[in-house]
Amino acid sequence: MFLELSKGLTMRPARPSDAEALTAMFNADSERILGVREHDVDNLLTEWRTPGFDLDRDTRVIVDPSGKTAGYAEVWDIDPPHVRIWAWGCVDPAQRGRGIGSALVAWQDERGRMALAQAPAGARVSVRQSISTLDESGLELLASSGYAAVRRNYQMKIELNGSVPEPVWPAAVAVRTFDVERDLVPAVEAIRSAFRDHWGYVESPLDGHVADWRHVIEEEKSFDARLWFLAVAAGEIVGVSLCSAMEPEDPELGYVNTLGVIRPWRRRGIALALLHHSFRELERRGKRRVALGVDASSLTGAVRLYERAGMRVDRERILFEKELRPGRDLTTQRLEG
Repeated sequence: MFLELSKGLTMRPARPSDAEALTAMFNADSERILGVREHDVDNLLTEWRTPGFDLDRDTRVIVDPSGKTAGYAEVWDIDPPHVRIWAWGCVDPAQRGRGIGSALVAWQDERGRMALAQAPAGARVSVRQSISTLDESGLELLASSGYAAVRRNYQMKIELNGSVPEPVWPAAVAVRTFDVERDLVPAVEAIRSAFRDHWGYVESPLDGHVADWRHVIEEEKSFDARLWFLAVAAGEIVGVSLCSAMEPEDPELGYVNTLGVIRPWRRRGIALALLHHSFRELERRGKRRVALGVDASSLTGAVRLYERAGMRVDRERILFEKELRPGRDLTTQRLEG
């Protein structure tokens, strides 16, 4: 059941015309919590156009009597097997204390339960939300709404000062940049292979992943094939470092969005070489720092790798989860074999 809103507030699906106002609200909230403006209106519109995402079904905006946005929530449950649902929301800092966050979380949970009819019989279904450790009101809201803290994630960062080492590549491994026509499907296959050992990974159809990545390539303004680096051995993609040089919060920040090495090629120095190669190229482009996100308890020891590369924890988030249905867990929980 949805919670009743305060007098004068209404809830409806988001519309493309809301994007400017919502981005301003998101940035007001990120400034409150982190002191930076993290969000960009073009990025929001691009996310909304992701194949399978439906504004009417998957978003809600709360507006006040004047039509001003007071809160927003979204739920991501696009691909089978519909067992790991992601949610995110934001409340206008000036509208806090009116029950808006509670109403949005109640809607997210209700939307998440739509997955129960689509998930495999007997499979565990849960909804997850990630929130900054500095967002005290948000942490309290999720805890009081029946969510449990299950994991921590770091943003790690390195300050570049011209001292990043030359990458050292193993014999038979070379690095090159991404070519859309040649590399899209094999790169997605390599990413899937690498991330099967990531906590919480769940297998979904390849064609859905390919469509998602094609959408990123074709529509995200930050996409630059010259910053998507592939480690290749005997014609096979064995590792990837997919970077961006456009971060809304800091024009001097580069970001490693995806870094992974497939299991048979790990412990040969490929990931460290990809990091060094990425850092050097981003610095050559004028970036003074580079960041990435990582599971704080990474099953593959990624935090230790990033520390060896000179990165340090810059921010921390807590992953919260609410179980919607008990059952057999289809997500990766530990390394097998």
